[in-house]
Amino acid sequence: MKSIFYSTLLACVAFCSVLMAENADYSRDSAYRGPHSTAVSKDQKFLYLVEFDAAKISQIDTASAKVVKEIAVADTPTWAILWQNDTKLLVTTAPKGMVRCLDIASGNEEWSIPVGYCPEGIVLHPNGKLAYVANRFSTDVSVLDLEAKKEIKRVKALHEPISVDITPDGKTLYIANYLPIDPSDGYDVAAEVTWMDTETYETGQIRLLNGCVSLHEVSVSADGKYAFVTNNLARYQMPTTQLERGWMNTNAFAIIDAQARKLINVVLLDDIDLGAATPWGVKMTDDGTKLIVAHAGTHEISIIDAAAMFDKLNKISEAEQNTAAQGQKSDYGYSSASSADVPNDLAFLVGMRTRVKLNGNGPRTVAIANGKAFIPMYFSDTVSIVDIESKKEVNRIELNPNFELSLARKGILVFNDGEACFQQWQSCASCHPYTRPDGLNWDLMNDGLGNPKNAKSLLLSHETPPTMISGIRADAEHCVRSGFKHILFSVRPESDMEAIDEYLKSMKPLQSPALVNGELSEAAKRGKDIFYRVNCHQCHDPEWYFTDMQMHDVNTENPFDRRRDFDCPTLVEVWRTAPYLHDGRYPTLFQLFKEGQHGVQKGAVDKLTDDEIRDMCEYVRSL
Repeated sequence: MKSIFYSTLLACVAFCSVLMAENADYSRDSAYRGPHSTAVSKDQKFLYLVEFDAAKISQIDTASAKVVKEIAVADTPTWAILWQNDTKLLVTTAPKGMVRCLDIASGNEEWSIPVGYCPEGIVLHPNGKLAYVANRFSTDVSVLDLEAKKEIKRVKALHEPISVDITPDGKTLYIANYLPIDPSDGYDVAAEVTWMDTETYETGQIRLLNGCVSLHEVSVSADGKYAFVTNNLARYQMPTTQLERGWMNTNAFAIIDAQARKLINVVLLDDIDLGAATPWGVKMTDDGTKLIVAHAGTHEISIIDAAAMFDKLNKISEAEQNTAAQGQKSDYGYSSASSADVPNDLAFLVGMRTRVKLNGNGPRTVAIANGKAFIPMYFSDTVSIVDIESKKEVNRIELNPNFELSLARKGILVFNDGEACFQQWQSCASCHPYTRPDGLNWDLMNDGLGNPKNAKSLLLSHETPPTMISGIRADAEHCVRSGFKHILFSVRPESDMEAIDEYLKSMKPLQSPALVNGELSEAAKRGKDIFYRVNCHQCHDPEWYFTDMQMHDVNTENPFDRRRDFDCPTLVEVWRTAPYLHDGRYPTLFQLFKEGQHGVQKGAVDKLTDDEIRDMCEYVRSL
């Protein structure tokens, strides 16, 4: 009877997962608008606002701050750019990747081009003939010939390419890879920015500093000298005993020399006793005088004196030539003595940066028009308008007046809210971006000091107790409440916890990019047979989310561990949760089986050929 029940339940879950595959990162709730990203016309008269939940583009008159037109979009829109003298919009939609050409005057979709899986960003080549699309979960960039209306090339990226921008001369494309691809048990774990030569399609990597993850946006300056990349700078090698002075997480942006294609430095956006959680959008004014960063977790923007910042960086670089230098004296006082000190200097921007609190929740990108910054506020369904010169919010566009938050929507808000944390250093999403892992090992205090473990995905956590890799929490409800107490170091009302519970329970897996038209590939079909032949199903039970919810000793203990058995994780969405094992030592599934011989205790994994391992990996990646 139990077997019949579980088999029926699994069939229902699989069916719903196909129908609601977008209900992970690409769900829409029509009760909300979800303003997400923006495009500005060349004459700066109009702002085009991508509304994620409403599945539309709103045309806003920047002078009157009024919505003058709404254009419906099929599927879930993620980004938009203007084309053909601002008469057309090119809009990326997900999860099934499409670029849709919308005529602004008529509001009609004129044509569409299939691209990769879950596109998140698009940029136009200065010649107006080509466009480039960051396909997050197919891990590549589509090159589009707009005149021929077709994709002409796919270029591989590293890991979850989420944002793209191009230099004004059109020679170099910059691609922000959201997460690292490193084993997380090493000393240096960092996400990288991919550059691509647009003529030869040659690519290279610009590695950010150790701990740089969650790269939300890359933005090239109007003069083409710099590319800026927002990121979380995690201090993951510290035990999680406190938050003060960025002990666990700091928030930053990287500066790249866009001509030399190399990293200049990483600058912190926090203050000494007040974090600036989740930097998201970044934009430099066309005259290069101001850099503006949106903080999604603390509901504010930073307005930075760019000239003063670069002057200080240059003076520090010059002072490094003097070996006797004990500190860099400037108009801003003593601070970093070397370039290497800058990413640890919480006072670096003192005197050069103003934090502007916004009247809303969840800022995303930054658009600049007529001396004002327009900031879409995702959770409050508003657009904040800030005068850049006076550094004050001067207006606000209400897209959805008098709406009420459902319990699950409130849960998403609280999960991403840095203000729910002591001193605003981080949110739940800092270590679990989009509720998935950040690719880092953390030394949490729930099972003792000195035994770091990989962050886990929270998908299906309420359905597959216990939680934590060591099984230390009985269920996800206890885990959520302990997280606020011991990781965010805050006391919140029980209603906040209940809201996060509801949000996590509502999450659905995103359909795997390894599937072909929603079905297993031929390689995956062979891999499924191998999966059962070597008895993987005995622990990863297909009748309950591919886990038996038991602790197992699979001979993966490392010198820092205090136990040999660990929680058996679900394999649902394992394609997006690298690196693997409790300490993240294997970046790929192939390495997990080939080098780690994972599962050899139950079956002859060590006897499999490389081709058989690849087939089994393809099956596991399809779950």
